Order: sequence, then structure tokens, then C-alpha cells
Amino acid sequence: FYLTPPQVNSILKANEYSFKVPEFDGKNISSVLGFDSNQLPANAPIEDRRSAATCLQTRGMLLGVFDGHAGCACAQAVSERLFYYIAVSLLPHETLLEIENAVESGRALLPILQWHKHPNDYFSKEASKLYFNSLRTYWQELIDLNSGETTDVKEALINAFKRLDNDISLEAQVGDPNSFLNYLVLRVAFSGATACVAHVDGVDLHVANTGDSRAMLGVQEEDGSWSAVNLSYDHNAQNEHEVERVKMEHPKSEEKSLVKQDRLLGLLMPFRAFGDVKFKWSIELQKRVVESGPDQLNDNEYTKFIPPNYHTPPYLTAEPEVIHHKLRPQDKFLVLATDGLWETMHRQDVARIVGEYLTGVHHQQPIAVGGYKVTLGQMHGLLTERRARISSVFEDQNAATHLIRHAVGNNEFGTVDHERLSKMLSLPEELARMYRDDITIIVVQFNSHVVGACQSEQ
Repeated sequence: FYLTPPQVNSILKANEYSFKVPEFDGKNISSVLGFDSNQLPANAPIEDRRSAATCLQTRGMLLGVFDGHAGCACAQAVSERLFYYIAVSLLPHETLLEIENAVESGRALLPILQWHKHPNDYFSKEASKLYFNSLRTYWQELIDLNSGETTDVKEALINAFKRLDNDISLEAQVGDPNSFLNYLVLRVAFSGATACVAHVDGVDLHVANTGDSRAMLGVQEEDGSWSAVNLSYDHNAQNEHEVERVKMEHPKSEEKSLVKQDRLLGLLMPFRAFGDVKFKWSIELQKRVVESGPDQLNDNEYTKFIPPNYHTPPYLTAEPEVIHHKLRPQDKFLVLATDGLWETMHRQDVARIVGEYLTGVHHQQPIAVGGYKVTLGQMHGLLTERRARISSVFEDQNAATHLIRHAVGNNEFGTVDHERLSKMLSLPEELARMYRDDITIIVVQFNSHVVGACQSEQ
């Protein structure tokens, strides 16, 4: 089934979103110029989510990608709730009091976040009251705990992740008299999601990561070439520290059964995630909740089985690993993406492709033919194709779309092959998932002048 270039473009561009930061927002000049984001589904419905928002009561911008598994319910809940928990964790005591007093007396609330959303990035209206009540309990506790110290961003990120995961678990245990909501909170808790979130404030960039989505910095070297700096580590079997951490948390007798076939208890790829109460609750609690839950939950095979060798839960945590980086003028952009991108592309290629796209400068790489015998005629064809591509390479108005085009359409020569792109995008739903994963990307562009100025001030 062959797609024409316009059909390919309409599929690739369906979920793209761009936001340019206003030059001056009345408070401070931002170190972020703007961002581009996009998603390409492989699952139906897509299990990835993305979020971006400006913090209104504190400084800074939040951006995140969320990769769901066992359905999209948990990723959806985390994508709409986590930023509120982070924002509340960062608020000074007086602001928290102000917000609580407004709720008490029924006055309008101070807005905490300004969301930057694509029309497809919805909020679940039915659950908004429940979500609000859990968030309010959290800020009330923060008010009571008031230590008078200003909150450290790293600490705020860790607290917000852990607290939201705790609330997801608690809401499922308590249940809800409304049967729709009851089923929703249970679906959220029994499915899972990884999260990779960036908080940018001036030259301070914090990345909080739980699971195997990734953050990567694009750096422009003095000679104009591009390099990649990792700002997160995958939490999976490939990470020796992570395997060690899991082993340390459980008795020696379980050492052999903890990680099997590169999965946690032989089942789960990421070693950290939100939800996934199958790997956190005791067996008694799981049985009690499933038995008293709605019938749809009982019919779901996933909720009924108990993971093998399940002796000393929890086996899974949502606690993020936080990396802090001080931005420098040569740090041009940040890429946040779910593992669907990193499975197909090396970070070095990602840095080069985005860097060249943003600067509009093509560093002519020597044409690599990777050990293939190539005739002069084929070489001529490759060069002609390259020339044509340079003229059309910037047809994408969105850096994330440009990256997805490469991730899905690259051939062995590292160039986008329209035929391959067409084949990959026309795969029927049930096959698509065998060839690729959902891909979600946010590309954040930094303002080097502002970064340089902030740096010299400091």
C-alpha cells in the first residue's frame, strides 16, 4: 500500500504542536525560545502522553513525556496531574496559604499552571474533582509541615513523583461510589507509566526520570559540529546500578528470580514506574481490591494473575533520578522522548539531525555506504538524492516531526527513504506495533543570548 508524499505528511503532522515563548512575559526573560512536540502512534489507542506548562506562581517551565504500558490510563493520569504536584511542591508557604484560603472561602483560585496543549491532549473531566481533592490534601500537608525553608527543586521533583504515585495507589484502594470513577482509578493503578520531566528556570535545568524514556542535550561544538549529552539514565536491566539497587532492596534468597530475561520478575521492562500496583501491593491487598472492584476488573486477565516469585513487595518505585545541569551558551536544545525514538536512533544522530534542522546548516557528512559495494551510477544517484533532500529537508515546520521522519524513514545510508516511510506508516494497526513503538518527542530550544547573560551575572 503506497502513500503519496502529501499523505505521509498529513500522518506525520497530525499531532504536531509548537509553542514560542513570548519575548517578555512581564516577569523575566526566558532562557527557553520555545518548543516543538509531536507523537506518532503505533498502538491504538496510543499509550504515550506529553505535557508542557509554564509555572505561573514560581519561575520556570515544565515539559514531560510519559510512556504507558498495559493500556494508556496511567500515562493519561500522570500527564495531567504530575505538573500540579511539582508546582505545588515548589510554591512558597504564603502562596500555599493563599490558595487554601481561597478554596475555604469559595473564591477564585490563583492559576498555578499555564498549559501548552495540542487539542488531542485532553483532560479527564470526570475525575477532575477527585484529582483536585487529592492535590489539596497534599498542599494542606505541606502547609502543616512548613519549615520556612525555600524548597530545593530536586527535592520538590522527587516529592511530587512519589506523592502522586502514592495518591494513585490510595485512590484505587479507597475506590469511589461512582462506578465509572471507581473503574477509572483502578485502571490507572493497575496500568503503568514511565515519566521523563524537565524543569527549566534560567540556566538551571533539572531532569527527573522514572523508567526508560530519555532526555538528551544538543551541544554545538566550536567547529559547528553537534554532540549529545545524556541527562537521564534508563532504569532497566541494561543499567547495572539499577539491577544492583533492586537486588539490595530484597533478600538474598530472591536474587535469581528478581531479574529474568532482562525484565523485573520476568515481566516488566522498566524498573521504575508510576502505577503498576501488581508490583507494589501485597497479594492480600491485590485480591481484596480486585474482588470488591467492578466486574470489568474481574474479567481482566492482567489484574487477576500474581507475578511469579512475589515474596517481598514493593518491587517497583516511582522515585525519579534527578540530574541538574547548568545551561551554557553552547547548549542549544533539549530532546525529551519515549523509548520509541531511542530504539531506532543513536543519540549522536539525534543531536546532528536536530542541530542541523534548527540552524539550517547542513554539515556535509561524507556519504557512508557502510561496507556496501556501490557502483558509480549508484553513487551519483545517492548524491543527486542528497542534493534534492537538502532543498526539501526543511519542509517540516516542526523539529519533532523532522526527527520522527528520520526515525521511521531512515535507510542504511542514514537518509530518509520515502518508500520505507510510506511502508512503515501504512502498516495496519495490529502489525505496526511489531515494527515500532509509539514515539513521542519534545524538542526545547534555548536562547543562547539569555543563557550567556545569566551565566555572566552569576
